[in-house]
Amino acid sequence: MVMETYKDIDRSIVDMYCSACPSSRELYDQACQIFPSGVTHDSRFLSPFPIYVERALGSKKWDVDGNQYIDYWVGHGALLLGHGHPKVMDAVRAQLAKGTHYGACHQLEIEWGEWVKKLVPSAEKVKFVSSGTEATLMALRLARAFTGKNKIVKFEGHFHGWHDSVISGISPPFNVPSSPGVPKEVLDNTLLCPPNDLESLRKIMEQDDDIAAVIIEPTGASFVAIPTRDGFLQQLRELTRQYGVLLIFDEVITGFRCAPGGAQEYYGVTPDLTALAKILAGGFPGGAVAGREDIMQYLEFKDDEWNRYKKIYHPGTFNANPFSASAGIAALEVVSSGEDIEKANAVAQRLSDELNEVIDKHDINWCVYGQFSGFRIFKDHECDKRQRCDFQICNYDHAKLKEGGDPILSRSFRLGMLLNGIDISPSIAMTSSAHSMEDVARTAAAFDATIAQMKKEKIIT
Repeated sequence: MVMETYKDIDRSIVDMYCSACPSSRELYDQACQIFPSGVTHDSRFLSPFPIYVERALGSKKWDVDGNQYIDYWVGHGALLLGHGHPKVMDAVRAQLAKGTHYGACHQLEIEWGEWVKKLVPSAEKVKFVSSGTEATLMALRLARAFTGKNKIVKFEGHFHGWHDSVISGISPPFNVPSSPGVPKEVLDNTLLCPPNDLESLRKIMEQDDDIAAVIIEPTGASFVAIPTRDGFLQQLRELTRQYGVLLIFDEVITGFRCAPGGAQEYYGVTPDLTALAKILAGGFPGGAVAGREDIMQYLEFKDDEWNRYKKIYHPGTFNANPFSASAGIAALEVVSSGEDIEKANAVAQRLSDELNEVIDKHDINWCVYGQFSGFRIFKDHECDKRQRCDFQICNYDHAKLKEGGDPILSRSFRLGMLLNGIDISPSIAMTSSAHSMEDVARTAAAFDATIAQMKKEKIIT
């Protein structure tokens, strides 16, 4: 699907999209009779309707209308190796013949846990869960049980899942919870701190002795949106130790993506607890908490009194199920060499450079920035000079960095890129080791064509 197909027709991006994806529109009409707003994940909502994907392989996916896309969602970050990596697929095919769920312990869970311990520096003990949200929920409960304290500190703009304790401070205005339905008493136990602001954090901890933990996305909010400044993690580790507060790394995205051992390996900072998911399970559902043995012991069975009053209760139907375990083992074995991480990083860097060249060509006030295998397309920023943004030294308002942007502009960009064969979020995107330099060239061309069409429709000037 390429927008040039319609270049001689004076039609809008929305009209062209509707013409190119009629089967997706029909399926969306059906979905709206079943699901709220027709979607099963908030990020998949798209007006007038989302695409419906039929199959995927490598860096590509195909929708029900036969349109091909280069994919920069990569399974919401879970597919560092791309779609359908042979070793992962072979592992799950072999497991499928043996069973999907035993309701019992099995050898694969041991092997999977051993890979986590081998790769992740903080992993003295491991406990599997079924998602990233479950992982951060368990990490916070462990921190509260271990310290006997109630409050946590999170940084504005950082995302740690959708459970009650972390639903505040995700998007501006940060003092308004991102969802209704959460008791004020729960919200009061979550303290917000501006990102990269060690002095504000110090004041919070000086003024309140009921803080169990600080939780952070170690590379920054939403992986790359508000980057963590150089040296901040080391200072944060020192400060939390000074005040007897546990440090939790949310490595749901960064785990096995920044380095085989995650951001903690790359930066040389070991947290007390780590939340993992996404790449951990090779594209299948799965998460984990890893951390210090003296903290993780609160999940252990001991004597009756301990079990009744101190042990953290933790069932979970799909914890360490053999299907996810088989995929996770295969994925972590591939990732452990670091080669696929380097490939994904190189593509992301080249793509960022190419997209910035397109931005310069069109003389628009956008920029593309990022790190590792993630990048952010930041639209309509207010810098006086157009230049390559370096957010290690930039003092740009972090609330603006996390804003969703103009909805019409974001929608038009997303639809335009889909018309040009690219499935990419309007803001945050990620690469995999399956992406190629040819994909980069095609993506830059699509970016160029989309901006030109948006200019033609006066969506941007």
